Amino acid sequence: MIQEILIVDGYNIIGAWPELQKLKDISLEEARDRLIEQLAEYQSFSGTKVLLVFDAYYVPGLGGKYVQSKLRIFYTKEKETADELIERLVTENIGRRKQIYVATSDMTEQHVIFGKGAFRVPAGELLIKIRQSKRDIEHKIQDEPTGKRNTFDSNLKGDMKDLFEKWRRGQ
Repeated sequence: MIQEILIVDGYNIIGAWPELQKLKDISLEEARDRLIEQLAEYQSFSGTKVLLVFDAYYVPGLGGKYVQSKLRIFYTKEKETADELIERLVTENIGRRKQIYVATSDMTEQHVIFGKGAFRVPAGELLIKIRQSKRDIEHKIQDEPTGKRNTFDSNLKGDMKDLFEKWRRGQ
């Protein structure tokens, strides 16, 4: 089975998605949090490993790796661009049984990562995937029967239920 890895250029996506672009004008932190939330949900539902990269240009002094909602988030070191970190992550993760995708609308970066063996996902295409994932989640939730409890005894055969009931009563 092939593992899919999606590396996302965070600020590029924030600048490209209309909802996040408007939110960024009010609060960059809110836009980042909203992107993290959406990507964490996408990762959880799709099974694709997502690595989110933010450029230190916007957050000077930060640098390092964080995990939030099981999503791996990277902030570049000062004087390191997001593109450089993305290229390094592609190189580190490329291999057998792995398919790397990079989400960015930066054409230069798309050409570089393509040359390293990764595939590009334009920001608009990622937005479509995220929205489709949300619709799939909603359909899955609607299809689940409501009010049905998942109890331990509902999975037991009659003789085992009787045995456990005897034990419960001390017989």
